[in-house]
Amino acid sequence: MDSLVKSPWVVHYNCNSCNGCDIEFLACLTPLYDAERFGILHVGNPKHADMLVVTGAVNHRNSRVLRRVYEQMPEPKVVVALGVCTATGGIFAEGYNVLGGIDRVIPVDVFVPGCPPRPEAMIDGIVAALSRLSAKGRGQEVGPAKKDRITYQRPSDPAAEGKDDAAHRP
Repeated sequence: MDSLVKSPWVVHYNCNSCNGCDIEFLACLTPLYDAERFGILHVGNPKHADMLVVTGAVNHRNSRVLRRVYEQMPEPKVVVALGVCTATGGIFAEGYNVLGGIDRVIPVDVFVPGCPPRPEAMIDGIVAALSRLSAKGRGQEVGPAKKDRITYQRPSDPAAEGKDDAAHRP
């Protein structure tokens, strides 16, 4: 099971988002953030994946597809929910067809808050999910994720104090 923790294969599913989280997630795969240095490999088939990364709010139409993608993944598997929409429905929560967070459809191991979360936070969330993947691989029972578990704090930069965070993105 250690090989799963050292090199998790990740499949991404967009439920119903504005694509902000998707853009930031793809930024994790670029040379700037280089998620592959942690052994994280993005795959296109859930049958090959150890980890499901989900963006967007689940609705009545895509809930069946999300469940099917999750069920196609081999055990042990973990789910990382990126962004506020996956936790609560976000800006789409009041929509007539939105069910809310994805935890109403599939079990979630790690929530990464933000709208959208920064790529560093996404990588931190994926790395945090690795310990849960390892525990599941050893047959240990893991409890449900807390929606405020992962938070990312930018290292303090005295020059950036009081300035807008978006202006200082790399």
